[in-house]
Amino acid sequence: MCGIVGYTGPREAYPVIIKGLKRLEYRGYDSTGVALQNGGLKVYKKKGKVAELEDSIVGKDLHAHVGIGHTRWATHGEPNDRNAHPHSSASGKLAMIHNGIIENYAQLKQELLKKGYSFKSDTDTEVLLNFVEDIKTNNHCSLEEAVRIALKRVVGAYVILLLDEETPGTIIAARKGSPLVIGIGKGEHFLGSDASPMLEYTKEVVYVNDYELAIIKPDELILKNLGNETITPYVQKLDIELAAIEKVGYDHFMLKEIFEQPQTIYDCLRGRLDAIAGTITMSGIQQYSGQIMNANRIVIIACGTSWHAGLVAEYIFEELCRINVEVEYASEFRYRNPVINKGDVIIAISQSGETADTLVAIETAKAKGAIILGVVNVVGSSIARVSHGGAYTHAGPEIGVASTKAFTAQLAVLTMIALKVAHDKGSIDKERYMHLLNELHEIPQKVSKVLESSEHIKRLAEKYKEASDALYLGRGYNFAVALEGALKLKEISYIHAEGYPAAEMKHGPIALVDENLPVVFVATKDSYHEKIVSNMQEIKARKGKLIAVISEGDDYTAALCNDVMVVPEADEILAPMLSVIPLQLLAYYIGVAKGCDVDKPRNLAKSVTVE
Repeated sequence: MCGIVGYTGPREAYPVIIKGLKRLEYRGYDSTGVALQNGGLKVYKKKGKVAELEDSIVGKDLHAHVGIGHTRWATHGEPNDRNAHPHSSASGKLAMIHNGIIENYAQLKQELLKKGYSFKSDTDTEVLLNFVEDIKTNNHCSLEEAVRIALKRVVGAYVILLLDEETPGTIIAARKGSPLVIGIGKGEHFLGSDASPMLEYTKEVVYVNDYELAIIKPDELILKNLGNETITPYVQKLDIELAAIEKVGYDHFMLKEIFEQPQTIYDCLRGRLDAIAGTITMSGIQQYSGQIMNANRIVIIACGTSWHAGLVAEYIFEELCRINVEVEYASEFRYRNPVINKGDVIIAISQSGETADTLVAIETAKAKGAIILGVVNVVGSSIARVSHGGAYTHAGPEIGVASTKAFTAQLAVLTMIALKVAHDKGSIDKERYMHLLNELHEIPQKVSKVLESSEHIKRLAEKYKEASDALYLGRGYNFAVALEGALKLKEISYIHAEGYPAAEMKHGPIALVDENLPVVFVATKDSYHEKIVSNMQEIKARKGKLIAVISEGDDYTAALCNDVMVVPEADEILAPMLSVIPLQLLAYYIGVAKGCDVDKPRNLAKSVTVE
């Protein structure tokens, strides 16, 4: 979940690294630091965000052509200056940054304490660094060899970057379970947790695999496995433009990404959905279409917002394909002893494609003979590479920590997969199939119409920003949207919010209702509409503040409410892609009204690559 950056080449390293850290700050912002190599090693680090580090080192010697940088999401040790990365070894000759968790660090630390080592921080990273130095010193070997020996003892996940003052211009890197990208320039190399730090310098990158070690010099990249066998790097070309990772006039990345959704959904559908011809083309799904049609069950594995997308997909697949679907939290699935049979279909959903729990869960299922389909956003990500097939969402980089456009893109992909399988299986009639294709084709335009109400929702945010709690309720396809709306409000504004099936409110949550509690209903026109209106009446009778997302022209429901947010009518299968938009905007504007850092909510990071 931390952000790492590295550079070696003819440029001044510090400006490259600082700019890269700012682009990766969504991955962690508890503390930040840089290590620069120019003869010796210079390490500067500071609790807080990148801007605070910059302020603290004005006037320092920052000249160097090689360096590494880190922005931290704390695991071991509270956020402070001494726990910030990079860490220096006991001799001061090595510096290291680390993304991940070393699970057996306590055992390694005890071994080092017995040898007389002392520690300046509470981190597992400093333990690993001194373990590497101890091996290097006692074995009289190179840093590369010491890292290789050390990692054979390490239990856990990691990406590490190391500098050694004895090997000028060289960065040693290794990964297991956390992402690492190496950018290839002319006589220079860039490193990052993702490609964003290097976009303006190069479009050629190498995605490092698990158990690989890299020796990076300005004019040379050597990849090896832990058995010291050289691996030929596979160079890929990026298709991301620099503007995609900049705000381009918006106050926050989150707002930009909310407003990008008409385009991102269109990009997701483009080249796949042909509403006139009545076809869906998905090459990563087509080769497994037969197995999906004949599967006894589909298991959807995800975390957070992606899990909510999976809940919507459960309803869609069961309705259209008549296949049993289960939706699992990856963090629970990986530690159970789940019943997985050969031929079961596992759909793994992850924006980053690096979510640690999801990755481990699908590797477990794959080993038991399941077919793994990945629905991810990041090309070349770990989940994409582990999966047998699947589909990219093509949502583009999502910088805001609270996921928005990724959710609707995931729904678009999952809906297309379900429609394709249903059509191939014959579980949907042609009229219904063509209707849904045409409706799906119109979703980007309808999302644009929802976004036109942003000023109205901004005014609602001012009205409800002082709430201490909120209840979000929905039924059917919109139940998961209620969960997602509550999650967004919690993430962005720090208001306690709970999502619930509307029919279940009488089994507990209705006890919370009084004249001060905002109750948000997702109440678009669908087969559950009469039922949810009855639930709204029950809240109104108890003087709760009724806010609802409703369909255009639904004057009766509007009359029940204190406030409404209106979306165009759509088939209930597709309605979540519309009904979620006002809830994203409401959370955003409440967060802004409260003075919260909506792009970087406290305690959160974008990509959860550690447990």
